[in-house]
Amino acid sequence: MNYAYQDGATQSGELLSFEPGLRYLLGVPKELNEAPPVVVCIHGIRRNVQEQFRAFAPLAEQAGWLLLVPLFAADSFPDYQRLGRPGRGGRADLSLLGLIGHLKARFSLPERAIYLFGHSGGAQFVHRFVMVHPRHVARYAISAPGWYTFPDESLVYPCGLARGAARGELLRLSDFLRIQGAVFVGSADCHRGPNVRCNPTVDTQQGVHRLERAMRWTRAMNARAREMGLPEPLKLQLLRDGAHNFGGLVRRNRLHEHVWEFLTSSAETDT
Repeated sequence: MNYAYQDGATQSGELLSFEPGLRYLLGVPKELNEAPPVVVCIHGIRRNVQEQFRAFAPLAEQAGWLLLVPLFAADSFPDYQRLGRPGRGGRADLSLLGLIGHLKARFSLPERAIYLFGHSGGAQFVHRFVMVHPRHVARYAISAPGWYTFPDESLVYPCGLARGAARGELLRLSDFLRIQGAVFVGSADCHRGPNVRCNPTVDTQQGVHRLERAMRWTRAMNARAREMGLPEPLKLQLLRDGAHNFGGLVRRNRLHEHVWEFLTSSAETDT
């Protein structure tokens, strides 16, 4: 792997600063494609950016794509999984768009939709980001979020679409249901730990653990797409005997390779 890191960063994966509360890891291949796509990976609440970077960097290097792994500080973005609601920190989605714009200007990249991946809390961020900013996303993949925003206009965000996301951002089903996505979850990810949102409303709507919730959300999203005359946008992939830990899913189930294959399989036709 031959990465040319920017702004004095080293091959150890030094964090670069963009704005208060937002730092990032950036992978720039030695042989950068002309107008390369940008892949963005979003961390969970453990903020394991180095682990994600190590998993995806060789794949980005081989493809000649830019790899961006932002780090949202807990004190600045305590609500990043839900994009940042009023009184709960900064708007993580808008900060990410600002960072992407900065990198596109720096590398003289044309306007082009990004490819997104998120695990756990990062998966919460990713699917809600797509709902608010569908025109900025070519494809997305998520693995094992604790809970979801359902395509239901009768429920208030973040459980549903009513009243809009974050600070009233409108959510248009017909737009984000056109974006192809993949949902990955371990077949053994059935533990109700402290980081799984548990209350009667969520349990009744979504199920009692991550596996059940992934299946219900995928089914609900695809059903709404069919009702609107659209192709089903989501694919669900179970990772055999996989639990929840990102590193374990990478080592035992090759999660990163499955994600990369999905994101890049139709790069030319998606943009």
